[in-house]
Formats: sequence, C-alpha cells, structure tokens
Amino acid sequence: MKYDITIIGGGIVGLATGLKLKEEYPDLKIIILEKEDKIARHQTGNNSGVIHAGVYYKPGSLKALNCRNGYQQLLDFCDRENVKYDLCGKLIVATGKEELLRLENLFQRGKENGLDKIKKISGEQIREYEPHATGIAAIHVPYTGIIDYKEVSSKYAEIFTQRFGGEIALNSKVTNIKIDKGEVNVFTPEKHFSSKLLVNTAGLYSDKVAAMTQKNLDIRIIPFRGEYTELTEEKSYLVKNLIYPVPDPKFPFLGVHFTRMIHGGIEAGPNAVWAFKREGYHKSSFKYDEFMESLVWPGFRKVMKQYWKMGMGEFYRSYSKAALVRALQRLVPEVQSDDLKTGGAGVRAQACNRNGGLVDDFLIDEDQYVLNVLNAPSPAATASLAIGETIAKRVSTKIQNKTSLGYFQEKLRV
Repeated sequence: MKYDITIIGGGIVGLATGLKLKEEYPDLKIIILEKEDKIARHQTGNNSGVIHAGVYYKPGSLKALNCRNGYQQLLDFCDRENVKYDLCGKLIVATGKEELLRLENLFQRGKENGLDKIKKISGEQIREYEPHATGIAAIHVPYTGIIDYKEVSSKYAEIFTQRFGGEIALNSKVTNIKIDKGEVNVFTPEKHFSSKLLVNTAGLYSDKVAAMTQKNLDIRIIPFRGEYTELTEEKSYLVKNLIYPVPDPKFPFLGVHFTRMIHGGIEAGPNAVWAFKREGYHKSSFKYDEFMESLVWPGFRKVMKQYWKMGMGEFYRSYSKAALVRALQRLVPEVQSDDLKTGGAGVRAQACNRNGGLVDDFLIDEDQYVLNVLNAPSPAATASLAIGETIAKRVSTKIQNKTSLGYFQEKLRV
C-alpha cells in the first residue's frame, strides 16, 4: 500500500500533524497508523483536559513557543468547529514562604511569555476566586481553560479524513520499519505500508519506533502514571475552577491540584509514580520486559538515585489516601477522606536521556527519511496544532529536498 507520508500514532499530535500536512499538501496521500481500535486511546484519551496558557515554560523554548501559538490556534479551531471549551482561569497558590520566590519567578516567566493579564493576588484575595482555598499568595491566570481533548481529536480526525481525504488505519500495530531504495517500508501484522517519508508520533512507544531505524538511540521513554481521585458530587462546591500548587522546577510535574472538568465534576491529583508498564493504568499493571527496560537504563537509574526520596513520597501517596488528603488540604483545607472517590489515571511518556536528565522540552529527532517526536509532554494537547505545524514545516523541507531529486514532482507540479 503506497503513500507519500506515513504517520505512526493516532493521538492528538499525530492527528494534528496529519491535518496540518493535508492543509499544506492536499494532493499528497497521507495515512495515520494507530495500533488501537480507536484514536486517542492513551495519553490524549486520559488527559486532564486543561488548556494551558504557558506560565510554566522557559521563554524561547519549544514548549513556550508552541504553547502560545497552539493555544490561540486551538481556540480558533474550537470556535470554528463548535467544540466546547471554557476559559475559566486558574490559581497557582503558594502555601509556604519558601514558595514565594518560585511564585514570583513563575509570574515573571508568564509575563515574558506574553501573558499580560496574569496578576499577583494576596492570601486574602484568594478566597475571592476560590472561597474554600487557602494560601499566602497566588497568581491568577485567566487564560487557562478546560476542554475534552478526545472531542478535539475526533474533530481533527473527521476533517483529516472527510474534508481532506486522509486515511486512518486502526488496529495497525507497527512491528518493523525498513528503509530501502528511498522507500520507508512500515510493517504491521497484516499489511505493509510504503511511503517516501515517515513521522513517528507514537507517544509511549516513540522510542521503540525510533529504534527501528535509528541505532544507539540515547533516549528512553520512562512511563509515569498519574492517578486521580474525584470530589464527591456533594463536595464539588469546594472548588470553583482550577487550583494548582507552586511546582518544583527540578521536576517536569505540576504537583497534585484540583481541576474542574468540562463535563462536570472535580478531579483531584495526580501523583506521579513510575509505571511498571508503558500502558500501566492500574497499580497492579506490570510487564516484565518494559519494567526491566526502564530499570536498566543508565539515565533512569541516575534519576532514581538522585530523587529517590521524592519518588518514594509519590508511591506512598499512591497507596495512602491519608497522605493524598494531606497534600490536597494544603490548597483546600476542608477536603476530607470521605469527600474523595476513585478517578481515572493516565500515563505520561517521559523521555529520559542517558545522563540522567528528564527531558523537559519537546524533542524532535530526524534524518533524511524519518522524523521522530521523542518527547511531547504537557502542553502537547494544548499545543497540538502548533506542534503539527512545526512538524509539517520540517516535512515540507524534506519534501522540497526530495523534489530536487525527482520525488513528489507530479503531485506538487514542480
């Protein structure tokens, strides 16, 4: 089955990439391969549903640039396609004096990223926004919103296939990739797809897919599970919108927080525990080979050695409801154990390099035929259209290079 471009991964980034490529090159034959029986099953489908504004990200980083660009693109898309969202705003709350400098740094970072409407508020003013929250100072971020990213993904898929004629092949798990005579050959158990270019947006398995064409890969995906609880319906009044703590800049996680969901209810969490399976959504989830792959990776062993106390604290909170309640009470003191019920869970594909660095920014690696998206953490859902645009531009460069060699000439009329 011959195509011009093959995309591996039917999550929100792969779908947005397909959409942007079709907008740029409507005549190209593009297919998205998804191993599940439906799109957006993993990171996208288990997303907390927050539209991030870009407060946290280092100015000039791919995260910051794509978040701000993608934020506006997402809102424009939702307005145009009638996808529901709510810009309800959020508070980032400092509960101790040791957090005030970090809060100030966040405020300045937000300003540098163009968020002119964020503002600092006092401890007394917190209750004007969240009557049941407490802290000594906070930042109000009016840009932040909530949305259902599964609905967004479905709309991306609909436009990609029905308006632009793109194809999505479900139940198509990639088992091997071979490059031969200018053709990228992707193999699944039942079919063989051949194309000129390949884009890897496989999320939790992006390193596995990359390793099929790239030897000595210096990145591994380490899965981290985030487990959520929900406030009972009777206690949902305790949170109006979104309440976040001041994050620790040493880690790419935001800490336990409260999130109002677009379809109703309040999520509380998540923690961030090492998952013993890449798609391990339950405490009992375990896959020996994936567990060992993480454990023997030199970079992750360095992470464990350096941050073992924090890691044990996350596991403790996973198994101790009392510990989770104490963490939540720092933001909303009235929350009690009986106010919480079990919620969902997601697994984050966290790239870790050989030297022990948890990659914080988006990471894209490419060669002549293949473009690998090896790290697309939050705010990837918010920034999906901007990331797709970035990838499409890189693919466009490859297309132009190949055009000079005789490829794509007939379809692009060069």
